[in-house]
Amino acid sequence: MKNGKMILVLAIILLAASCSPGQGPEPTPGELTHIRLPMGYIPNVQYAPFYAAVEEGFYAEEGLEIDFDYSFETDGVALVGANELQFSLVSGEQVPIARAEGIPIVYVMAWYKEYPVAVIAKSEQNLKEPQDLAGKRVGLPGLFGANYVGLRALMEYAGLEEKDLTLESVGFNQVEVLATDTSEVIVGYITNEPVQLAAMGYDLNIIRVSDYLDLVSNGLITNQTTIDENPDLIRRMVRATLRGIQFTVEHPREAFQYCFKYVDGLEDADQDVQMQVLESSVALYQTNPYGYSHPEAWENMQAVLLEMGLMKSPINLEEAYTNEFIR
Repeated sequence: MKNGKMILVLAIILLAASCSPGQGPEPTPGELTHIRLPMGYIPNVQYAPFYAAVEEGFYAEEGLEIDFDYSFETDGVALVGANELQFSLVSGEQVPIARAEGIPIVYVMAWYKEYPVAVIAKSEQNLKEPQDLAGKRVGLPGLFGANYVGLRALMEYAGLEEKDLTLESVGFNQVEVLATDTSEVIVGYITNEPVQLAAMGYDLNIIRVSDYLDLVSNGLITNQTTIDENPDLIRRMVRATLRGIQFTVEHPREAFQYCFKYVDGLEDADQDVQMQVLESSVALYQTNPYGYSHPEAWENMQAVLLEMGLMKSPINLEEAYTNEFIR
């Protein structure tokens, strides 16, 4: 997200916070607390742990009822920051950017252990290392979010500036634009676009951001008000979600079956490919221990964001995340 947009979001948040309803009354025994959870992307098998946590009753056992909201992650950041919602899924870079603008969100559970972004090209592009991005037409959803931050991290490593390549905003259509050679290189999640393209028969070169830098990846955020006033809600939310992740690690095919209820068109998709997408996702989960957030990844992320100009000054990282609720 660009700084200008973050400032606009901050203004909205400050206005909303002045009339925020806050947490509301505690539910009576037997009553479920409704949680609207922004996901940051369209329904996808990559969300199998959350679907499994609903279907296996993990959330209900914690007194929670989950409503999945597939809006942009920046919307989730704004709503959680204003205490209009208590939780959202976000990519790691969103937290330092938001806190640098005064938005009091806190990362409370890591979902992925590695930054899942990669640059992908057909083998004829001879993309072997980050320096090979020079002169390429690179398609990505836009100049925001994890894909953009991951690309810029690779560019910084290679000593490249944006003028050294051509960035093309293609929405979430990276597979199509690479298949049709609309872009020479795409930026996407290692769990998704490369799997689909390989299944289409393309020989690919893939450069993972995580091979060059350890960055904070996808996880669950809340806000400081919820931490102060309702920490038990966070513990219950994290506990149920981690059970969903562990279930998916141990029973990936059962978790995959739950996806059919939530992902439109999944029954018409190539089942083998979609199962590979899920298996690629499982390989990235933070499981040692489940949900743990690594301090060095936060330090690296802040350094990248400062270099990019997405943060004007450093923040106190100890206030940006906590491992308190995974215990």
